[in-house]
Amino acid sequence: MNEYDSNRIADLMSSADYKKVDTIELADYFIFNTCHIREKATQKVYSDIGKFKKILKDKKTKTTFVLAGCVAQAESAMVFEKSNFVDIVVGPQAYHKLPQLIKDHEGSQSNIFNTDLDVSEKFDSLERYQNLSSKVSSFITIQEGCDKFCKFCVVPYTRGPEFSRSPEQILREISTLVNNGTKEITLLGQNVSGYKHEDINLAKLIKKISSIQELKRIRFTTSHPNDFDEELINIFRDEEKLMPQLHLPVQSGSNKILALMNRNHTREFYLELLKKFKNVRKDIEFSSDFIIGYPGETDKDFEETLSLVDTVKFSNSYSFIYSQRPGTPAVDYQQIPKEIAQSRLEVLQNKLIDLQIKFNESKINTKTKVLLENITKKGDQFFGRNEHMQAVFVEGTNYIPGTMTDVMVQSCNRNNLFGATNNN
Repeated sequence: MNEYDSNRIADLMSSADYKKVDTIELADYFIFNTCHIREKATQKVYSDIGKFKKILKDKKTKTTFVLAGCVAQAESAMVFEKSNFVDIVVGPQAYHKLPQLIKDHEGSQSNIFNTDLDVSEKFDSLERYQNLSSKVSSFITIQEGCDKFCKFCVVPYTRGPEFSRSPEQILREISTLVNNGTKEITLLGQNVSGYKHEDINLAKLIKKISSIQELKRIRFTTSHPNDFDEELINIFRDEEKLMPQLHLPVQSGSNKILALMNRNHTREFYLELLKKFKNVRKDIEFSSDFIIGYPGETDKDFEETLSLVDTVKFSNSYSFIYSQRPGTPAVDYQQIPKEIAQSRLEVLQNKLIDLQIKFNESKINTKTKVLLENITKKGDQFFGRNEHMQAVFVEGTNYIPGTMTDVMVQSCNRNNLFGATNNN
């Protein structure tokens, strides 16, 4: 979602007659969009601010520094106490006000911050500015915020309650992207499966999007297991443009830990849900998120997570050590020693990596349908992705971006597939 927000900020500033530059030193205004989901991400923000300050210290004219995004929302006015380099602080639901905030700062030379959470105003405002992205594969935010209140998660406090954009807004923006060359769209939301605008849910929205003729592929992320009803499950069977790859975070394989996290589902519910998807589309694959070392996690709880991984055999997943986030309920719980959490994480990641490699190897000597996106930096291959979101590098350069082609997979590594078409 940060990529989408950053692109829209660029569109907004361009419409306000600001020009994008390639180097920091040339910038009169520097907008730093941030993530607050884990402690390391927040720490890196302040580390990076220090680096930017050093780079710009000898610049003859002052650069106005804007801190945007979720760190700005969470830290608010405290940012100015932590760094005297920051001039403007703006949250993820208020960045549409940036041109005016910059003018206000120039007029007063005082620190400015805005952390309003009126997301409907943001999207109404942004609709006045064309989405200028011209990528073959593009993102679009359709939903923001979350009402689930998992005890480890800061999203409800940085993004606010759930809000779903109108289908009309979404379809207009996607049509613009398609006219600019987009062939694949990924629908984004902190809880995208909970999308609901009047009588239109995510399944109905996907049907509407599928009617856009030049659009070839649809994906969505990130979801919560509790939001999938029969209609949303069956959409994977009914709409061929919807890709058979679902990112569905589970966080833990232990019912005890799931309850402590306030996930409001069980291990058994999650596994049964995946079976339902397989029943309607046999080629669907799953990826997930895991939090290791959550307060209260025992060796037994961790073993239950490992057994869930063995059962599902995820094609790709992400795993992290639990990160305390200020303002969340779990921050007050007794923490697992870091060395234990780190040891468990290594075990899990080795298992997930092994599964990912085996999944990639299963594609060797088979054909996979690839949406070609761009020529590589080396200039001797084309890059694209297949139905299951695997990165594929194709021999040759005689292709047109946005073309769909069958690729015979010849080899792989952990992250990529390599192959050729009949054209080469």
